[in-house]
Amino acid sequence: MKYIFVTGGVVSSLGKGLTAAALGTLLENRGLKVTLQKFDPYLNVDPGTMSPYQHGEVYVLDDGAETDLDLGHYERFASPKLTRRNNTTSGQVYQQVLDNERAGKYLGKTVQVIPHVTDEIQRRITLLADESKADIVITEIGGTVGDIEGLPFLEAIREFALDVGPHNVCFIHVTYVPYIKAAGELKTKPTQQSVAKLREIGIVPHVLVCRCEQPLNKELRQKLSLFCNVPFDAVIEEKDVDHSIYEVPLMLQRERMDDLVCRQLHLDVPPANMTHWQDIIRRLVAPQHRVRIGVVGKYIELQDAYKSVYEALTHGGIANDCGVRIEQIEAEDIEKNGPEKMLKDLGGILVPGGFGERGIEGKILAAKYARENNLPYLGLCLGMQIATIEFARHVLGLVGAHSTEFNLKAPHPVICLLEEQEGVTQMGGTMRLGAQPCQLKLGSRAQHLYGAFVVHERHRHRYEFNNHYREQFEKAGFIISGTSPDGELVEIIEIEQHPFFLASQFHPEFLSKPNAPHPLFRGFIAAAHERMHRKPL
Repeated sequence: MKYIFVTGGVVSSLGKGLTAAALGTLLENRGLKVTLQKFDPYLNVDPGTMSPYQHGEVYVLDDGAETDLDLGHYERFASPKLTRRNNTTSGQVYQQVLDNERAGKYLGKTVQVIPHVTDEIQRRITLLADESKADIVITEIGGTVGDIEGLPFLEAIREFALDVGPHNVCFIHVTYVPYIKAAGELKTKPTQQSVAKLREIGIVPHVLVCRCEQPLNKELRQKLSLFCNVPFDAVIEEKDVDHSIYEVPLMLQRERMDDLVCRQLHLDVPPANMTHWQDIIRRLVAPQHRVRIGVVGKYIELQDAYKSVYEALTHGGIANDCGVRIEQIEAEDIEKNGPEKMLKDLGGILVPGGFGERGIEGKILAAKYARENNLPYLGLCLGMQIATIEFARHVLGLVGAHSTEFNLKAPHPVICLLEEQEGVTQMGGTMRLGAQPCQLKLGSRAQHLYGAFVVHERHRHRYEFNNHYREQFEKAGFIISGTSPDGELVEIIEIEQHPFFLASQFHPEFLSKPNAPHPLFRGFIAAAHERMHRKPL
């Protein structure tokens, strides 16, 4: 078993997760089985209770684990199906250590960060390695070198490297080389200090990945090599990409990063064949068609809040050889300005998932505009509930129809709390979570798009379609095209006599990849392009 540890320096949000995922892609295409793991130093047990403003989107796995958004990058770039073993937080580690102490497992010893916390961290690395049967485990350490909460993780991987031997471990440090515009220079000092801090802890990086806005010249690479004690050819330039994050694997391949890692780990494997990846980039850089999609949400100003949605839209574009221009539309702005002004020139509208009442009426107006104007609509989770509320109010004439999430006294609660959610008081990890089977209706648009009769999709919600209104909806042309196998839970809805109006209670964006776009996004972009093809951009 081989292990790669990815650390970060200077500033956060450098793209450690993307770097780890891109490296995973390259190693997989060299014939190796790879799995990826994220260590998050914060004390939350998981990000499930955290605001998107704090942490971006919560990425849900098949087993129901609510995880860091970097796991989305891992699954989009590489092939393994991840589980809760692939994301560990300080909260989980300390909780386990304290549970062990209460159970008397430490035999009366004083419980300390070293060795008890660091041992638990190492145990989680080994457990994933054993269960995954992978050739390589890539572990990303969240945060920045020097953060006090990250120190136990760095100490743990230092100890781990001693145990498994020098040729079974590769340390990669992702750092930032800032460009000082006034001086017209890239500065290496922050990177030197970051590496020095890492070496104080006892970790010497084998590879230095330098995020930068301008290219690194030979002189700068030599300087970084000398002062950071890294071989010259192991100083990797990771310049900001021009078009898409999916360029990163090819960029790292040009820098021979996968060769360096294989050499350090004594792996004799053939070069990566990235021909298929090059075709993906061609479709992103020079697509045959163009389309504009409006995403109507409440966290629009925060790019990471809908990260998987934006990526899945891009994948849908790849499938149709179509460039997707995403228009980020604040739901509250539709409430103020009306839908016509903001939505009329789009090829399609997507309403993503979310929680809370802010912006709900704006989303309902967006769904109404899409339905009445034959504008392709894709709703995800809350977006499906929004479509249901809109139809109830304006087609069925159910005045005051709403979800009990927003109005407990709604006269027509067409969306209501799941029975098993009643009485739940704990917020974290208690929703309907993870992959669930969905039975598709024969001949429906959903069944046509999937090309299957049963699919498995990931959920993250508490509220559901209220079956008391089901017959009334269906008589009015509201098609329930996907349900749970017992027929009790509504999973997908469609509207008859519409070019494309489909919404799901689940989150299809979590299963989309650039080389395997999700069927619903593929169909949505195709319909949006068809509409825009009839109208000049």
